[in-house]
Amino acid sequence: MKLDITNLKFDYNSKVILTYLFICLGAWLLNIITRGTSNKKLFESYRSNPLNPMTYIRMFTHCIGHKDLDHLIGNFLYILLVGPMIEEKYGSIDLIIMFALTSLVIALFNIIFTNNRILGASGNVYMLIVLSSFTNIQEGKIPLTVILICIFYVLGEVKRSITEHNSKVYHDGHLIGALCGIAFGIYFLYFNSFPFI
Repeated sequence: MKLDITNLKFDYNSKVILTYLFICLGAWLLNIITRGTSNKKLFESYRSNPLNPMTYIRMFTHCIGHKDLDHLIGNFLYILLVGPMIEEKYGSIDLIIMFALTSLVIALFNIIFTNNRILGASGNVYMLIVLSSFTNIQEGKIPLTVILICIFYVLGEVKRSITEHNSKVYHDGHLIGALCGIAFGIYFLYFNSFPFI
């Protein structure tokens, strides 16, 4: 059977993942246009005045902003690779909730325990990578890949968090994202969806 390329159409096959990419691209362009102001005002989470409503908004929007195109592409290579499978398995709404909860937990940890300014989707990347290892779990069986991914990613980030103090990479955020992936994976072994949807 020959493939007729004249009738090929693009398929917006993973609505949440692709929309997330385009929103992040828009935020990156806005940051270029505003010469870094939009990241500081909208897309960086940090310890700030608790009476400022933007403090709470940035707890969720920090996963949208990126410092440069390399940062954005580096994150979305993984998100585009793993994300569609997660969206297909768990559904679009549950995936949005997982992104939001992961971003919130990372921001809260950062605000409470550090003085860092954070931005980027890497926490969600780690959540997706670890969660992807749960997609093949069957009743009574845990694939060895689940254990190995958890060991490689979680322990690797613990080590880097301890040893790379001067790094600009926020390893704590990666670790928290991975732990969120484990938590969501365990949760969805017992429940089909989040209770509030």
